[in-house]
Amino acid sequence: MHDLLYRLAWPALRLIDPEKSHRLAIEALKYGLGRKRALPDDPVLATRVFGLDFSNPIGLAAGFDKHAEVIDATFGFGFGLIEAGTVTPEPQPGNPGKRLFRLEEDEAVINRFGFNSRGLAAFTERLAQRRKSPHAPGIVGANVGKNRETEDAAADYELGVAAVTPFADYIVVNVSSPNTPGLRGLQARAPIEALLRRALAARDNAAPDPAHRPPLLAKVGPDLDERQLRDIAEVALASGIDGLIVGNTTLARPPTLKSRRRAEAGGLSGRPLMAPSTECLRQMFRFTEGRLPIIGCGGVASGADAYAKIRAGASLVQLYTALVFHGPGLVATIKRDLADLLRADGFAHVAEAVGVDEL
Repeated sequence: MHDLLYRLAWPALRLIDPEKSHRLAIEALKYGLGRKRALPDDPVLATRVFGLDFSNPIGLAAGFDKHAEVIDATFGFGFGLIEAGTVTPEPQPGNPGKRLFRLEEDEAVINRFGFNSRGLAAFTERLAQRRKSPHAPGIVGANVGKNRETEDAAADYELGVAAVTPFADYIVVNVSSPNTPGLRGLQARAPIEALLRRALAARDNAAPDPAHRPPLLAKVGPDLDERQLRDIAEVALASGIDGLIVGNTTLARPPTLKSRRRAEAGGLSGRPLMAPSTECLRQMFRFTEGRLPIIGCGGVASGADAYAKIRAGASLVQLYTALVFHGPGLVATIKRDLADLLRADGFAHVAEAVGVDEL
């Protein structure tokens, strides 16, 4: 049903401004259009990461549900985890003007949103309401960022982490969006070391009982060189954080891009990001010696893509942009094909394939 509805709607949706089209999709999900319950997952896809049990390793990346409005509806697509956000402490509109562009020929998107957010109060209220439901499905992450004008960036991350700790299954500090001035500079060794220390303290203060502390991850970008990746790996291992997400959108513009929109400013996501983000993941797995779980993100559009991320070192995989071009039925296809690939290579569980190309 999801595939049919999307095929019928896509000719009209592609004529609408991409940001308005996205908003229409959110509103449709809020009011139940196309909603369904996902089928049970193949047992080969079940995995345990960060001390959490996932029915499958395929997740929805941050950016789709920025305000935590349609978490349960998107679980109906078949995801094993949903990441809401990025949320900032105070509401902010993000960057002005047109800020989302489809590159249809490239199956890619460029965005320059700049952390448009309704703020922590509304975000955490939705997560809190959901926590009250005994039937709420799946693993939910909260992705937190900083307000544009905040000078002490770590202070904003402290606020965000503390606020979502009681309601999120895991937390992500996003230091790699290219659309907030100065944000990516937080990935340098000294700033990220200080930021992670303060973020962990904020989480621990909000959840004094270690048994109730959600895992804390850092999301880093694909535009880092080998030295920067090595620095982040060393800091991550020493800090005590629970994992990493590799990566985010890129400022790079591969020469293979065909769309007339390819020169728009902002972060590029989608198919052209698959190879560079997977190479970044591969290096991070190597530098962390496989001791820190990694979520692979960037360019995933098939079961083969997800499998490549997993073999390169990803314990879990996220996607978003591919849904724009293939619709929500893509999730079931990815899971089916991933299960077939795992079995064809003799793996009984997805965890057995993590990092096999690097071991």
